[in-house]
Parts: sequence; structure tokens; C-alpha cells
Amino acid sequence: MKHNRIIYCLSIIGLAVLLILLNFTSPTEIGPFGVLLFFTTVYLVCFGITTLIYQSFLRIALKKHTYKNKDYLYTAVFAFGPIMLLMARSFGAISLWTVSLIAIFLTLAEFLVYKKI
Repeated sequence: MKHNRIIYCLSIIGLAVLLILLNFTSPTEIGPFGVLLFFTTVYLVCFGITTLIYQSFLRIALKKHTYKNKDYLYTAVFAFGPIMLLMARSFGAISLWTVSLIAIFLTLAEFLVYKKI
């Protein structure tokens, strides 16, 4: 449970930084560090949301109240999906083919986590 509080606090801090970043800067003046900060904060927020959803699913559907380290890896991999969609959208290459390739990549990464750990 201690890890969950850290993840949720980092997600809230990331959301605050993301809102400040979106309100006080423009894409032309942000620079490379700002782009890195943007994608990092988006990832932190997505990681917190997927952790919350996955933990709720485990409690409601599977009646499990323990959250293992492997579950954190599942949510960490799955939280990278919206980042890949956002990067594909920024390149203007979003299509059904792109979304299906991202889904295949996430499925393979989740399978790798399942098999390796």
C-alpha cells in the first residue's frame, strides 16, 4: 500500500506540472527539455490512472486485496500505450494500422512481463 501512495502522489504532482506546462508555455517556446517534461508527466499521470483502474479491477472482479510487484510492471507497460498514441498523433501518422501495431506491441510487452517475472 505504501507504493500506491507514492504512485498516486507522483501522478498528482505530474498532473499539476502538466497543467502548469500547458497553461504557461506554447509549443514553439518549450524546447527539447519541455517536450521531455511533457511526455514524462503524461506518463506519470497515465501510470497513476492505470494503477488505480487495475487495482480496482483486482479488488472488484477478482477479489484480491494484495497488489504484487508484477502488477506494477503490468500497469507500467500498459501506461506507455497512451504515450505511443500521442507520439503517433504528433507525427500525424494515426490510423487503424498504427493503433493495431501499438496494441500488438503492448500485448507482446505484457506477455514478456508475464513470462519473465
